[in-house]
Amino acid sequence: MTQGDRAIETTLAPDLTIPEGPAGRRRRLVVLLICSSSLFLTYLDSTILNVALPTLAKDLHASIAGLQWVSDAYLLVVASLLMLTGSTADRLGRKRLFVIGLAGFSLGSLLCSLAPNTGSLIALRMLQGLGGSMLTPISLSIVRNTFHDHKERARALGIWSGIFGVAAACGPVVGGVLVSSVG
Repeated sequence: MTQGDRAIETTLAPDLTIPEGPAGRRRRLVVLLICSSSLFLTYLDSTILNVALPTLAKDLHASIAGLQWVSDAYLLVVASLLMLTGSTADRLGRKRLFVIGLAGFSLGSLLCSLAPNTGSLIALRMLQGLGGSMLTPISLSIVRNTFHDHKERARALGIWSGIFGVAAACGPVVGGVLVSSVG
């Protein structure tokens, strides 16, 4: 990476500057862990609910259409806002929007567990999806801009991408455990 590239990168993301060397490597790995964890949660949530649908139908007296909206509201918002949140983060700051997305996703998750009816659960899943739509593109951008060495960047992006498959596979299992143990 040339000096000019670093200057442009620092201008676009001054909140993501990490030093070179062993201390910087540890910080880059922590950034990768945080970004991968957020991706894991975002995609885990897209599959975890499917196992709980029969329980939701019984507990909330939800119709089939209501259950479809509970499931699809999250994915609809995430998919619709990915491009917008990614470009907004480039303008307003990746770190700032990542933290806002994480807070929105976490708050949405907490409130979803307390939803008294299908309508409020759908609305809260949309709030959760808004937070999730920020986490995916911004975490990718953060990982890409944190790792400057080409080999290290390729490895980091491979790990980040592999998390998607792991999350998709874990969702039904985690959902089954939660439904059977917590309810």
